[in-house]
Amino acid sequence: MRRNHEDCIALLEQIRWSGKPKCPYCESKNATAYKNERRYHCNFCFTSYSVTVGTLFHKTHVNLEKWFFAIHLVLNSPESISVRQLAKEVGVNKNTAAYMIERIRKALVEEAELLRRLIEADEY
Repeated sequence: MRRNHEDCIALLEQIRWSGKPKCPYCESKNATAYKNERRYHCNFCFTSYSVTVGTLFHKTHVNLEKWFFAIHLVLNSPESISVRQLAKEVGVNKNTAAYMIERIRKALVEEAELLRRLIEADEY
């Protein structure tokens, strides 16, 4: 099942925060949601954040549904998927695909639990 961007954000919020936003900068759970956005304002340190801060998805312009699909392809390919093949499957250029593969491999070490929970929740 392919998810849209909103579904991906909701899933990531559930996995990371169990539905209750937590500031990645000061760990406070005292936040106010912005209207019409999936962003939050921390009432303790006064920063703005989203669920992607501090993850492999932070500061990327690729939609989360493409990220989730790329993670599925990279981790479930019987052989290592090529950059060109990933670019074709996901619908990005080869430079973006190479960047995605690099970040996914780095996340296997630094964010293994997040990736494990995404794979468990995701059914493509």
